[in-house]
Parts: sequence; structure tokens; C-alpha cells
Amino acid sequence: MAKRDYYEVLGVSRDASADEIKKAYRKLARQFHPDANKEDKETAEARFKEIAEAYAVLNDPDKRAAYDQFGHAAADGQGFNGFGGFGGADFGGLGDIFEMFFGGMGGRQRGGPQKGGDLRVNMEISFKEAAFGVERDIQVPRTEICDTCGGSGAAPGSSSKTCGTCHGTGQVQYAQTTPFGRIVQSRTCESCRGAGKVIERPCPTCRGGGQVRKSKTIHVKIPAGVDDGSRLRLSGEGEAGLRGGPPGDLYVYIVVRPHKSFIRDGNDVIYDMNISFAQAALGDVVEVPTLDGTASLKIPEGTQTGTIFRIRGKGIPYLNGSGRGDQHVRVKIVTPTRLTDKQKELLQEFAKIGGGESPQGGSKNIFEKVKDALRG
Repeated sequence: MAKRDYYEVLGVSRDASADEIKKAYRKLARQFHPDANKEDKETAEARFKEIAEAYAVLNDPDKRAAYDQFGHAAADGQGFNGFGGFGGADFGGLGDIFEMFFGGMGGRQRGGPQKGGDLRVNMEISFKEAAFGVERDIQVPRTEICDTCGGSGAAPGSSSKTCGTCHGTGQVQYAQTTPFGRIVQSRTCESCRGAGKVIERPCPTCRGGGQVRKSKTIHVKIPAGVDDGSRLRLSGEGEAGLRGGPPGDLYVYIVVRPHKSFIRDGNDVIYDMNISFAQAALGDVVEVPTLDGTASLKIPEGTQTGTIFRIRGKGIPYLNGSGRGDQHVRVKIVTPTRLTDKQKELLQEFAKIGGGESPQGGSKNIFEKVKDALRG
């Protein structure tokens, strides 16, 4: 049966770069590695052999150049099968390459140190705490090294010994002869469960696991300027590592409670403030709430509803930087819902003095015009 074109096998064009060839090989190797295809192992072995052979040629500049010029005929008389040497080849070497690329998929993990898992917690803080920062103690349940055995898993006064089955590697190899050659595969040692060592007297505290579950109090410093959804990374505060590996990290996700008066816009703060018609028409100096207390704000004569005033430097501090945003005060003129007889009399007098013509030439008097304007 004629061989398929190597470029076709990897699914790349003939002018594909070395990176594109490697990327295609890695993707297909993951898909058809025999360890990852238990149900249809025979077909997977054939495809994996074909993929590996194509990659062995196209990944080598000299072999690729010869293949591009002469095709499969370039292998004739050179003592190997299609450049790849897969006639009766040992797939153990390819397994090592596969482990280098993919981190030991398919049971080729070693019994060495392993980093602990990362943890995540959510921390809810107030609007002002997000603005100015806060420090909190939180309780984090996590896995820690057993104090009794120091992580060895062996009872005090005893020790572990090298596994006699895998000789400390944590892996056992077995060979299988197929129509495509002899395939050597690895799997986790059942005697030591991949640890490479056997514990004769397990630690009574951790029962041989070397780790225990505890709740740890961790002090967290939230910097000024964080926002909802911000993430803090506390290195080494995650789960304990295995077999002497480093611990994982703790990620603190910030949840900011909304403020009843302030709205955040980046590092600026927006505040809506109600003022009376008299204040808007005559002008006034009002006290405005800010994150730092109150601040004086001058309302000019003739201010219209929806006007926005800026108070510089009263916003949110910049995260890990200097300075602050601004506070924007958006005013709204409030229309009175009930008027006393005296108030009505004064407004009617105001309407007479101002004239009765509306700007649009209608029949509304000034009193009606003022009421319409106040309604927004």
C-alpha cells in the first residue's frame, strides 16, 4: 500500500514553517497517542506511527529537503524506512519526546516533586475600602505538610524504602509486539502508586499521605484603588506540594459592594445632587458629600438641571500609582410638589414681572413655564 504524502499526514502545506509543522505534530500526537486511545488502540498505533514518521522527516531540514525533491524514493538504499527508522522501532524514545512536549500525558508521569494546587477565595469589601485599601484576616482551608512526619508519610522512627517493583522511578514499562513493531509503554507503578517509595509504617496523623487538611489564617492587604473583579495573588499560600514540591498560590478575587450614593467610573466618582429652583436661579454654595467627608461647591446663577461640576482630586486613588481621579457632581433641579399660598403668590408675581409670552410664542405664562422647566 502506497504511503501518504507526509505533508498530508500532518495536515500542513508544503511551505509550512518549522513551527507550524511542530504545532501540527503536537496536536495529532495528542489525539492518536496509543495511551490516549484505549478503545481503538490498533488504529491509534498505526496513525501515531504514520504521524511520527512524517514529523521525523519534515522536522529535519536535510531530510525535508531530500523529501521535497525526491519524495518517498529518497529513502531507497539508505538502510532505513522512510527516514524515520520505524521498521521494528522502539516507541519508548518517542514516548520521552511526547513527555517533553506534553508533560507526561498517558501515564508517563514521574514520581518526583510536584507543585501544589492553586486556591481561590472571594473577598467582599465596601466601596470606600476599595478606594483607600484595607487589611483583613481570612480563613483558608487548605492542604499542608504533616507536622508529625514532615511530609514523608512514614511514622516517626521509621522510613520509607525504594519500591522494588519500579526501582524508585514510579513507573513500570511493558512491551507489546504489534504488526507495526515493538511498542514500549509506561504506566504508574501499582506498588507505590507512582511515589517511587514504599512506606512500611504509615504516619498515624496523615495515614501515609504526608499531608493534612487545615484551616490557615492569612493576612491580606488590599491596596487602594482596586475595583470589582480585581485579583490578588499570594505566592505560596495555596495547597502543599507533593514529594517536596513547592506549594501553590492563593488568588483573592475582590467583590465590591455598591455605594448608596456614589457611582464609580474608572478612577472618577459620580454623585447626583438635588437642588431647589431658587438655588439654581440665584446661585448658592452647597456642601457635597465626598469619599473624604464634605466639600464646598459653588452653584452659579442660572444653573440648569443636568449640569455637571467637577471637584478635582476627590475620586479613586490610582492603583499602584500616585494621584486620584475626580468627583463629578451632577445636579438636578427638584420641582416642589406642594406650594403654600404665599409661594404661589410670589411665583405669580414673578410671572407677571417676567411677562407671559413663552419662548416658542405660545400662550403659556411664565409661571407655567417655570413649572414645566422644573419638571425637567
